[in-house]
Amino acid sequence: QVQLAESGGGLVQAGGSLTLSCILSGRTFSDYAMAWFRQAPGKEREFVAAITWTGGSTFYGPSVAGRVTITRDNVKNTMYLQMHNLKPEDTALYQCAAESGAMSAQAIMSPFPWNSWGKGTQVTVSS
Repeated sequence: QVQLAESGGGLVQAGGSLTLSCILSGRTFSDYAMAWFRQAPGKEREFVAAITWTGGSTFYGPSVAGRVTITRDNVKNTMYLQMHNLKPEDTALYQCAAESGAMSAQAIMSPFPWNSWGKGTQVTVSS
């Protein structure tokens, strides 16, 4: 059974930076594509970024492209999300997700194919 644990969230001023981490346990990390989604109160879950098993391909949501970088360390079983130039609209609960099955480039950006989820880490950006 896959277990995911996020960390690194917090309160930051607009224009600041944060790095989120997600550790996978219970299975072989390198067997899983990984992703970040976020959800603000009253809004739908939104795709942030994803990375393939080896890290060879990355995908970014349009609202964060150019401001975030997703990476993974298959030795540490950890995925990272570096966020820069944060805006108040980035305020949300950030969740990591894992999936071992094949997904199309389009499907990756939907929450539905992702079968394992962490509880999330809160990011709050003040103006």
